[in-house]
Amino acid sequence: MDIQNTIKVMLKGVADSTDPKDIEEKLKKVDAENRPLRIKLGLDPSAPDIHLGHAVVLRKIRQLQELGHKAIIIIGDFTGMIGDPTGKSKTRKQLSKKQVQENAETYQKQIFRILKPELTEVRFNSEWLSKLNFEDVINLAAKTTVARLLERDDFHNRYEKRQPIALHEFFYPLMQAYDSVAIKADIELGGTDQTFNILMGRNIQKDFNQDPQITLFVPILEGIDGVEKMSKSLGNYIGVNDDAAVMYEKVMKIPDDLIVKYYNLCTDVHPDNVAEIVSRLAKGENPRDVKMELALEITSLYHSKEEALNAKEHFVQAFQKQKAPEDVKELSLEAGKEVGFALLEALLQTGKYKSKSEIRRLFKGNAVKINEEKVTDVDGLSALQSGTIIQIGKGTFFKIA
Repeated sequence: MDIQNTIKVMLKGVADSTDPKDIEEKLKKVDAENRPLRIKLGLDPSAPDIHLGHAVVLRKIRQLQELGHKAIIIIGDFTGMIGDPTGKSKTRKQLSKKQVQENAETYQKQIFRILKPELTEVRFNSEWLSKLNFEDVINLAAKTTVARLLERDDFHNRYEKRQPIALHEFFYPLMQAYDSVAIKADIELGGTDQTFNILMGRNIQKDFNQDPQITLFVPILEGIDGVEKMSKSLGNYIGVNDDAAVMYEKVMKIPDDLIVKYYNLCTDVHPDNVAEIVSRLAKGENPRDVKMELALEITSLYHSKEEALNAKEHFVQAFQKQKAPEDVKELSLEAGKEVGFALLEALLQTGKYKSKSEIRRLFKGNAVKINEEKVTDVDGLSALQSGTIIQIGKGTFFKIA
């Protein structure tokens, strides 16, 4: 094992971690035992749609897998029936066993778009948690205090505001910590919002006479708006299942000041190469050019190289040259209807617009060109020939079939 390189890869982009000296000692011990690190990641199967914000920690694991280490992904089917109280202002609704299983299946399909299956072991924590008897639970509960649990921001805030805290919620961090014992984790990864739970794992492992796991905490990733945490509900996300052209275009929308952060958190580019990118930007290189490299890098992680290059060409044609790309989407207009009305219906069916009223506003706002001529009155259209190009906004094109 190249210990120093492993540490460099581990710490790329992280918000916090175990002291690097302790990380080095753990790596030396694992190397002496001639085995890979056992990397733990727990997934709460309540929200199985993965975007790049969720994928940050998975990318870090993939980078360690490239160095030969093994991931143990724990699907929290047992803890999922409680629900992680982290960051919540009230008790979460418990999921049914069926809901948890359905979400877990969806998760597994998505994580292997990032992780290497041959170096990944998927476990369900019901395997060990469901076997604990009441005596075991009491002994586990004895390893922490209510005062310690109330140090968590969410519990503390709810307690101060006299909001209910169900007793079973206190068991969530204990159960997550016990997962580390059950799989003998060497390292656990998670977001900064999981700091309390993951550090609890270190403490519990000591109580069970195991070497405490080292920890890596990845930062929260801002979405393409550059302000809010990446979120599907906010619409500022890049989904791992997005089409290549959509993914490339979304990456190009991120603010310039997030280029390096996205390189660190969303790609597998080596830290030394990221340092070169920082230097290029500092010397005045056009951020747009660096961002195009970033967009190609990210898109290539989730699509073939050919698809990623096609996405780049699509972006160049549609957004830079303002020309319709070769793969422009075709629109079929329903016969027998007024041309303008038929066009509105066809555009609405593409799913890119919420209503016909929104499309009308785009026409009236000088945002629509037909064969490179601006058109403001959709109802005044008399005919649209096959092959006619319709441009809406800066980079959206359609062609009449």
